[in-house]
Amino acid sequence: MTEDLDQLRELARTFVAKEMTPNQERWAEQKQVDRALWTKAGEVGLLCLSIPEEYGGGGGTFAHEAVVIEEQARGGDSSWGNSVHSGIVAPYLLAYGTEEQKLRWLPKLAGGEFVGAIAMSEPGAGSDLQGIRTKAVRDGDEYVVSGSKTFITNGSQADLVVVVAKTDPERGAAGISLVVVETSTPGFRRGRVLDKVGMKGQDTAELFFDDVRVPAGNLLGGVEGQGFVQLMNQLPQERLIIAVASIAGIEAAVDMTLEYVKDRTAFGRELIKFQNTRFTLAECATEAAVTRSFVDDCVNRHLAGELDIPTAAMAKWWSTERLCRVVDECVQLFGGYGYMTEYPIARAWADARVQKIYGGTNEIMKEIIARSL
Repeated sequence: MTEDLDQLRELARTFVAKEMTPNQERWAEQKQVDRALWTKAGEVGLLCLSIPEEYGGGGGTFAHEAVVIEEQARGGDSSWGNSVHSGIVAPYLLAYGTEEQKLRWLPKLAGGEFVGAIAMSEPGAGSDLQGIRTKAVRDGDEYVVSGSKTFITNGSQADLVVVVAKTDPERGAAGISLVVVETSTPGFRRGRVLDKVGMKGQDTAELFFDDVRVPAGNLLGGVEGQGFVQLMNQLPQERLIIAVASIAGIEAAVDMTLEYVKDRTAFGRELIKFQNTRFTLAECATEAAVTRSFVDDCVNRHLAGELDIPTAAMAKWWSTERLCRVVDECVQLFGGYGYMTEYPIARAWADARVQKIYGGTNEIMKEIIARSL
């Protein structure tokens, strides 16, 4: 941490407390955040913090993104899809976009004028990206995009979608490309905002591409068939984002449980005075400390350009497993109240489960790790 990051943490914490925490129930009912949240975040400078200032961003590093991710998780919010918008979509454009593409799209993302999404998963293809069926067929100076996507974060509000598509279906992974689609383009349709077990307020939608015609210049990287390599290069940051949110979630769960067991009484004494409570929280605090050390080390490696794919997979697998275990133990200490949705610990428990699934399932993470041994 630096003075700059400390100031950012205070700004993010204040923003979360004012604009996000009070709206959790309403956002859960409407299955998405207010669209105005994006522009407010842009106005105070919380979007695209790792994007250079020349493209409207904050001119910082992934450390700046991590601070915002942590404060959002600590504030109990799982609704705002900024980690996808600022931590995934914008870096794809920065890494692979032409100068014209970066100048056209990044300032709009940084200001909240555009909301970004990335469309990988399909009804028949999740972790197996080579199994996608969405196509982008070259037709003169355009690509014709056809297919469907599901489980897309920011899907119903997105103005800009990075679409994973097959430009050459006969070549497997070598035939995958990334094509940018503005959602105002004819032929683009939004399906349902999906009803999930947890993360009720997060906009997670189905998207449909009915022969959507986009300029050939919307291809990322300039050459067809680079998509799979681009995805593999960027996925470590996505998995690190999940790890950062997970450790913040673990620490928040332990803190709220400590507060509860010091106040709640049973059999004439506070819960914290029972040995089972103390031993359970001792285990949770230790797991939090170990996970924090590992995730912080991974962040430092990433900032130095040294975080490799297997280590990112380890961070994602380890932190999400610890999150689910610790939050479940904390729910148990809350007793019946831990199962009531008005209690933040219950929402944290429901939100945690998907962390082991998205960003590549934990089984895929173990396969990636095993291949490196």
